[in-house]
Formats: sequence, structure tokens, C-alpha cells
Amino acid sequence: MTVDPTRWSIATRLFALLVVFVVAVTLLATAWTIRSARDDADRSAARACLALATSIADNPYVVDALGTSDPSARLQPYAVALMSDTSTDFVTIMRPDRTRLTHPDPDEIGRPFVGTIAPALRGESFTETYAGTLGPSVRAVVPIEGDGEVVALVSAGVTVDTITQSVGERLPLVFAAAGATVVLGGVVSWLLSRYLRRVTWGRGPEELARMFAYYEGVLHSVREGLVLVDDRGRLTLYNDQAAELLDLPPGGIAAPVPLTDLQLPDSLRELLASGRRASDEVHVTDDRVLVVNQEVTEPTEGPSHPSPSTGRGGATPSGGAAPVTGATRPRSRRTLGTVTTLRDHTELTHLTGEVETMRTLSDALRSQTHEFSNRLHTIVSLIELGRGDEALRFAADELDLGQRLADRVVASIDEPTLAALLLGKAAQARERSIDLRVDVEPDLGTIDVEPGDLVTILGNLVDNAFDAVAPTLDAPAPSPDPTGRPARPPRVEVTVARVEGGVQLDVEDDGPGLDDVELAFRRGFSTKPTSAGGRGIGLALVRQAVGRVGGRLDVSTGPDGTTFSVLLPDRRPNDVDTTARRRGGVRS
Repeated sequence: MTVDPTRWSIATRLFALLVVFVVAVTLLATAWTIRSARDDADRSAARACLALATSIADNPYVVDALGTSDPSARLQPYAVALMSDTSTDFVTIMRPDRTRLTHPDPDEIGRPFVGTIAPALRGESFTETYAGTLGPSVRAVVPIEGDGEVVALVSAGVTVDTITQSVGERLPLVFAAAGATVVLGGVVSWLLSRYLRRVTWGRGPEELARMFAYYEGVLHSVREGLVLVDDRGRLTLYNDQAAELLDLPPGGIAAPVPLTDLQLPDSLRELLASGRRASDEVHVTDDRVLVVNQEVTEPTEGPSHPSPSTGRGGATPSGGAAPVTGATRPRSRRTLGTVTTLRDHTELTHLTGEVETMRTLSDALRSQTHEFSNRLHTIVSLIELGRGDEALRFAADELDLGQRLADRVVASIDEPTLAALLLGKAAQARERSIDLRVDVEPDLGTIDVEPGDLVTILGNLVDNAFDAVAPTLDAPAPSPDPTGRPARPPRVEVTVARVEGGVQLDVEDDGPGLDDVELAFRRGFSTKPTSAGGRGIGLALVRQAVGRVGGRLDVSTGPDGTTFSVLLPDRRPNDVDTTARRRGGVRS
């Protein structure tokens, strides 16, 4: 079976490369060490031979022996003793005509010396490597002078085989060091490849490049915002939609950025930094309403072999880190961070608010239909009893009560959506036994604000006022007034008047007041019980809408009630500071 190296993982490729590299470097180092040791041995042998030959040439005993009739008889034992004492292979003393006087092999005495002697005849000492009768050897040749003339030559040398043998004695240590280097390099390479196999899930570079291309395409093609935060509370990655929704720099970031350095709403920053799970939480930014989901990611063990469920190349949709959703899978004790998705529900929230307003008006009309049916039966009964004047008076009073409010609102406000909202809230207040007082300045005219923003601002403020006084409806009945007068119902007052620079909307209630004004404008704050749809974004939407139109929102609160005052400009100024416009200039 043929192994395709292109399918090897990065870890396997790196391991093979490192092992080959370590072996190659070790072989080169071993060869260089052996060669260097051989050269050192040759140089050391040459120096030793030169020193020995020089000492022989300077020995008066040798000069005296050369003057006898049989120099070999005296010099041969001397040379043999020196060879034995200095571990030298040969010491040859010769005449200037090359005739040997000494030699390790006595049969060679009297025969000509084999080697170079010309420099020595000129009085120079030298060393060389030459193949003589004993084979290749490193030798030194030194002249022996008497009365200023060269009377003889001495050559001392060591055969190459001896040098090789001395070098060979050191080779086991060299090979042991080389083997240890290869083993150590292999272990280090294996540990490194094991680490890479774990972090890359055993994938090759082609698979990783393909996965990166796929994930990059998915990241920038999804319509939801995607934000990745690491376990140190730093933003590491986000897509184009997230950059648009959160006003982040387009094109991504080059390095992780701490969440504290980003201009994010406090509630959203707290969620991203907490690392907790979130499901369809509503968060309000300066100009958007976002539905946020967040999951914790933990590293999982990658599959050892690709499987159909993991896609091409063994890749899972998580790419090495899986969101923890309760499924049974290998987990580690540490987390990689969180993956957060953002959906823009700004337009949907506005439409929902308008639909809720229409629903309120529809419910009020349905309630009034039932109420007027009862009143009609009452009028008919009065007529049947012959009390026509009382029936007429009863009908006129009821007609005037509702008609006066409708006439005043419709005549003063040119915006039908706002007029319908106020009338619907009035009917809702009657149904909930709340005393709603609406004071609209005559000839108010047109309010230069989008109808959707008007509904968001006034509708949420009135609903908030109704909810503020609602607990008083559920409280135990108060003690009877000593004068016998009935207890006063909870009151909400809406005032719409034109002031310098725009239109002033005031919504006042006689509820218990707010303990923390700033907290009331945060997402999630509510005095109502939690429902499936989530609560606590009404006032946040009000501040968002006021900021969007360039208005100002003031709040005064106390134990006797709360008043929200909104100033809506006649026209949206172009020179209003963007930050102030978005935040709506909330005051308390």
C-alpha cells in the first residue's frame, strides 16, 4: 500500500522532518568529528616525531657513534630502545647517501632510505606523510650536523595504521554521543508532534487551509452577528454583521482586545465578560435592539479518523472547540471562551410596539362595547319604567365623558397615531380603574417626530406609569375616610404642550417612586413579574428613541411619585452631538 505524504498531518510531517534533520546533522557532525580527530592525531604525531628526531640529532652520543667504524652496532640498540620508550614505529638514522644505519627490521639496515631527504640535506627539519617499507607513515626528518656540516640524517615516524588505531579507540564515545543525540532529538520531535497533533486534531495543512477558507466564508456570509470572546475576557473575533450592530471597527482586529476597551452597552459587556450561557436575551444599545444568545466553548478531543458525521477531513463544525449544550461529549475543565450571536430586532420591536398599541386600542374598544351594551340596557330599562328624563340625562353624561376627551385630543393633535394611542390608553385606564388625566395644549399642531418613535416614547412611559401605580390596586383596601368619602384611585397624568424649541411630554404618576433612576433604564429592570417574552426594556427603548430624535429626557422621582419629562425638538438638528443624541441626555 502506497503512503501519500500529502495526506500526512502537520504533526506527522514535522516529526518526520525533525527526525531526518537530526539524523542528518548527527551524521555530518560525526563525520566532521572523526575527520577532525584524525587530523589532530596526524598533527600530534608529526609534532611528537619531530621532537623525537630533533632530540636524537642533538644527542652527542649519536654524533660520536657516527664516527666509529661500525655505527650500526651502537646506534641500533639505542634506536630500538627509543622506539619502545616513545611508542614510535621507527627511528631510522642514515648517511647522507640514504644508507640506513638503524631500522626496526634489521634486514633493512644498509639499504637506502625510502622518502624525502632533500630539505634535510640543506639543513632543514620537516615532516611528511610518506609510504615507506612499513607502509604509509607520518614522519619527521632532521639533519645531524658535525663541524657545521650534515654528517647524517635521522627520521622518526608513526605508521598511519597506528594513528588510525588510536583514533578508533575514541570512536565508540563519538558514536555513543551521536546515538544519544539522535534519541534525544527523536524524543523532542515526538513530544512536539504529539502537542501539534492534539491542537490541530491530526489534520494536514491542506485540510486546515480548506477549513479556514470554509469558516472564513461562513463567518462573513451569515446574517447574524458573531462575536468570539476568549477565557481572559478579550474580544478575539467578530464578523461584518457584528461590526455593524456594535459599531466595531470594520475588517476585524489584529490582536485580542479587552472588553473594557470597547464602547459597548454595560449590560452587553457584562454578559460577554461573564462567560455565562444566554438564550434570546434582549439587549438595547444606543440605536438598536439586539437578541443575544451565548454559549460556552470547551476544547474537545478530535476524532482520530474522519467519519461521515465530521465532514471532509474529519472537521467538525466547531473546528476543535465545541459549544457546550449538554450533549455527551469529552469535556475539559477549562473553557476556551464564549461564542455569541446577535440578531437585530430593532425594526421588529418598533412594529411590535405599534401592533401592541393597536391591540390596546382594540381591547379597549371591545371592553367599551361590553360596557356600552350594559349602559344601553340600563337606558332601555329606564325608558320602560317611564323615567325618560333620567334615561336622557344618563345617556348624555356618559356621552360627554368620553366625547370630551376624544374631541380635545383629536382637535389638538394632527398625528392620528398619537391621538389613537392616547384614546386607547384612556380606555385601558378606565378598565384598570386608574384615573388617567390627559392635558393636551389646544392647537398643538404637528410634532416633527416619526410616529413610531412617538408611540415608543409615550406608549412606554404611560405603560410604565400604569405599572408603577398598579401595586396600589392590589394592596389591601385603605381605611375608610373619616368623612365617609371614597378612597382616591391611583392617578396618572399626561401633559402634552409646546415649549420653546419643541414639544414637551410629561408623564406623572403617584406611585412609590424609583429607588435608582439609572438602574431603571438598564435592560432587564422591571417592577412586573418576569414573562416568557422578557421584560425591562421599555424605558431603555424610550431613552434610545429620545436619543435618536435628538431630544432630552429628565426624570424626577420621590416617595409621592415619578415624573418623566421628554423634550422633542421641532426638527432634528444636524449639529447635535452624536453621543448626546444617542443617549438622550437623561437627567434625574
